[in-house]
Amino acid sequence: MNECTHDCSTCGESCASRETPQSLQEPMNAWSDVKNVIAVVSGKGGVGKSLVTGLLASAAKRQGKETAVLDADITGPSIPKLFGVEQAQANADERGLLPIVSDGGVKLMSINLLLDNATSPVIWRGPVIAGVVKQFWTDVCWGGVDYMFVDMPPGTGDVPLTVFQSLPVKGIVIVTSPQELVGMIVEKAVNMAEMMDVPVLGIVENMSYYVCPDCGAKHAIFGRSRVREIAARHGISNVAELPMDPSLANACDNGSIASAEGGWLDAFLAKLASELEQNQG
Repeated sequence: MNECTHDCSTCGESCASRETPQSLQEPMNAWSDVKNVIAVVSGKGGVGKSLVTGLLASAAKRQGKETAVLDADITGPSIPKLFGVEQAQANADERGLLPIVSDGGVKLMSINLLLDNATSPVIWRGPVIAGVVKQFWTDVCWGGVDYMFVDMPPGTGDVPLTVFQSLPVKGIVIVTSPQELVGMIVEKAVNMAEMMDVPVLGIVENMSYYVCPDCGAKHAIFGRSRVREIAARHGISNVAELPMDPSLANACDNGSIASAEGGWLDAFLAKLASELEQNQG
């Protein structure tokens, strides 16, 4: 508390208002050392948020970084399937829950890695779901991690708020698609980040175009891209566009996201890492 310069009992003012706001961040697991937490968000579902999370984590691991994915989409988890570990079961020891490590070396934790049946629905209310997300941070022995990507549920509800308040999020990546309606919802995600004082590290537009395998021409299946207009409006310079590519769909279906080729997010990740370093400096 800051020291008062007067007798509060005579003026009726409360010194409580002078207290420094209490942090709501949860303590990291004692056996963990996570340097950068990056939330991957979207204004709505179905735009490829988990795909982008998987691609970023795989790219970071290929670049020699210790990488993890915290699957915060409790009611719609897809990270285990993307990395081919959907049949795995997470164990625990005296240090806490142990993440599953994919064949590519990415550490993973998802509610599906704790359920007896991956197809069992999670029918929980918001506070319970938010509590599980916190436990993935406090109770999982992540070890040393350079980049942790948090695969968020869509929207701006309980879980995104919990992640922003409870985890030391260094920045967010927003995922969108070309439709004008989705572009409008992206504005909500950008505005939420600004309200929570969390930097936007970049925007990835999924399903941005399709390349004809015969002539090589690009086709905007879902209409003209507006992602760079939105990014410019908010001063966001780091933008990437992902194509509609059958190889990506196959990689997701086969649980081999780490082997997806194309390098679409390599430059995006490099710029993201550079911005994180500048912010820390």
